[in-house]
Amino acid sequence: MESPECPVCLESYDGACAIPRVLACGHTACEACLANLPQRFPQTVRCPACNQLVKYPAQGPSALPKNIDLLRLCNAQTTGPKSGIEINEHSSNYNEHHQFLPRFWSDEFYSLWKDCILSKDSVFVEPDAEAEDEEEDKVLCAVLGGGTALPSSLPVRPGFKENQRASLVRLVSLPSVSESSVFNYSYVAHIMRCLSGMEEEERNELGLILRASLERQRGNCKVYGLWSDLEGRFLYLVCEKQRGSLLEKFDVSTNGLDVGDGEGPSKNGMSSFALIGVEICEAVIALHLEGLVMGSMDLSCFSFDDFGHVHVDFTGVVVAGRKVRRSVVEAVSGRSRINMDCLGLVFYSLLKREAFLSPELLLELLRKEGIAVECGSSSYAVSCNSDVWSLACVLMRLIIGKSFTEQILEISVEGSDYSTWYLSWVKKVSFLLEAILGSEYASSSQLLCKCLNLDPGSRPLAIDVRRCVRELLIKPQFDASGSLEDVKVESTWRCLILGKLCQLPNRRAEIQIEVGEADLDRVDKNFVEGVSEGVIKFKDLQGHLDCITGLAVGGGFLFSSSFDKTIHVWSLQDFSHVNTFRGHEHRVMALVYVDDEQLCISADSGGGIFVWSSSFPLGQEPLKKWYEQKDWRYTGIHALTFFSGNGNLYTGSGDKAIKVWSVKNGTLSCTMDGHKSVVSTLAVHDGVLYSGSWDGTIRLWSLNDHSPLAVLGEDVLGNVTSVLSLAADRHMLVAAHENGCIKVWRNDELMKTTQVHNGAIFTTGMEGKWLFTGGWDKIVKVQELLGDEFQIDVIPTGSVPSGSVVTALLYWQGKLIVGHADRSIKVCHIL
Repeated sequence: MESPECPVCLESYDGACAIPRVLACGHTACEACLANLPQRFPQTVRCPACNQLVKYPAQGPSALPKNIDLLRLCNAQTTGPKSGIEINEHSSNYNEHHQFLPRFWSDEFYSLWKDCILSKDSVFVEPDAEAEDEEEDKVLCAVLGGGTALPSSLPVRPGFKENQRASLVRLVSLPSVSESSVFNYSYVAHIMRCLSGMEEEERNELGLILRASLERQRGNCKVYGLWSDLEGRFLYLVCEKQRGSLLEKFDVSTNGLDVGDGEGPSKNGMSSFALIGVEICEAVIALHLEGLVMGSMDLSCFSFDDFGHVHVDFTGVVVAGRKVRRSVVEAVSGRSRINMDCLGLVFYSLLKREAFLSPELLLELLRKEGIAVECGSSSYAVSCNSDVWSLACVLMRLIIGKSFTEQILEISVEGSDYSTWYLSWVKKVSFLLEAILGSEYASSSQLLCKCLNLDPGSRPLAIDVRRCVRELLIKPQFDASGSLEDVKVESTWRCLILGKLCQLPNRRAEIQIEVGEADLDRVDKNFVEGVSEGVIKFKDLQGHLDCITGLAVGGGFLFSSSFDKTIHVWSLQDFSHVNTFRGHEHRVMALVYVDDEQLCISADSGGGIFVWSSSFPLGQEPLKKWYEQKDWRYTGIHALTFFSGNGNLYTGSGDKAIKVWSVKNGTLSCTMDGHKSVVSTLAVHDGVLYSGSWDGTIRLWSLNDHSPLAVLGEDVLGNVTSVLSLAADRHMLVAAHENGCIKVWRNDELMKTTQVHNGAIFTTGMEGKWLFTGGWDKIVKVQELLGDEFQIDVIPTGSVPSGSVVTALLYWQGKLIVGHADRSIKVCHIL
């Protein structure tokens, strides 16, 4: 048998060095360890064994009683080897909660993508752009921070500024929902469902784009994140909108570089091209460093910022890629097999539209579209050098102007072999380039033309192209900025033009809602559509004549209290009405059930406390009743709770006090003072009583001696917001306030504050990681609590519109029971 040891230092107890001292919760630790425990609040510590907040003497641990029994046991035995593993049954049972909603994503998946989601009201799409949004391959204009709704709990990505212009491009359609759906998934849940439903390849591409933006490589425009217009049912990529694009600047230019009065280009014209060309090269190289290959380029893929620097515009890249894929499909006219002559026609049509796609990428794209090509020779593999071909075309388009593509009209395609036609086009381009640049820049002309080689392996690297263009601006011996010789491109890369993001987004089929059996009030299969075949049953319980104030479950019954001065009893088997408790002379304000005694206890606004039996036969008269003492300040009892550990009933009243009652004889045993206003809510957990008040604070009390332990929220500056409801589970405490905000506390530390409702939150419920809230805005909201001891996330999962103010709710064995101000009770059962 092992010798008893301290749970902190693992030293065996003795009467000298490791003296066992007993805390108020009943656990023991050695005196030395207790002396080193942190004291967040005066004269209180957390037990190292159960984490319960307990009183701690001002004199230190030496004032605590010794555990004499442990000392006797230690003296009677010798230390032996450790054996066996201690199992924490409470901890294992804690994780076995009912899964209220099917999981569409894992905790790790949410942690990975949560920072990429922009809040619903952070993006305002300009009306003109929204009206013209008929084409799916179109960039929309928007303004960031254009919304005026509640502040979001979602994080903001770097670079986000209010009233900043942005560009949007569609990524994918959201899973459609029926208008008859009762459960409304939250904005975040819609996006997370959409992301989890994407193919892994598509998510990887999106992740690379987001990572490339966060790395802040020169040449990459900012990507703010993902946003959705739930009405339009699309997920958008939101990027920084630059001052203008290369397409807007050079589309009107037909002559290319300014050739001046001489044979070659003017000095100003060449300097202008070199400045722009170097930054275009660096932008492409920056993407290669992140493992991204654009695949297809045109002038719309690049834009200028406020300082005239060139950046890759990701929205332009995606839209340009989709246009290329659409052009390729249209060019083959629905054929599943083409020959080399037809391949030349496809290539011709792309160049005519200034869509620069390398020959090897064109062949690969045709294969991905299911179109076989009868190649006379083996095709080349796609690589980062495929971008070099497109990069050279963009640079030559800037030099030559529109003649770069117009010259292909002079080359006959009909009856020409693809290879012969391609070489003729390259020769024509080379002639134009040499004519404009002249003999002074012959080496630059040769390198750019070499980029058009059919074999990607024989093309220069993007770094070489950048060096060549930079030498037009400054000679190497005078270039003190260094080179990119040591830049290592990712060995693994992903080509955007071949990926999923450049496929045109298609709307998914509408989800069909089936109506179930006739005895169900409503069935909503959309609630778990796509994950399981479960349904939701809704049942209305009618009988009360006024607002519902409390709900409790026990003894096989559901108990509901109301302003109509009655308590109704419902069978949990079929939710039929079985009895009504009458006797209150004032509004019934609170309700609690005592399992051990099979008693239902209610309290009213007149101070009356009534005890009812739940044993058969059910009567209409209380077993006993008593009243709190009243004075001129009194506004009745507002909250009730019961602690089975000591058999006491606790009431929170309008006189700012918490009173302790014996259920057996109704005697008042203690009064706890401290709040400065009405005590509106009570909760009991792990030997601690939590009390919330209209004064905006939460007080913690020891259930052993009813002494105060701590005060939460007392140091909060600003306006006081009343605490209307509390929910406690293990080390987590959730407080709901009258301003629609919830605060999540863990081990007495505020971990999260977030706005969840428009108006007061009157009721909360917590079951494991699921948090349910309802209030003035007539909505029941479902949140998932995710995190650890360092961070807590409140994930908005969905909501159920109620049609009336939500005043009470209760979660029990997969059923969500909701009471309303319009005197109705709804039972939501997820199968």
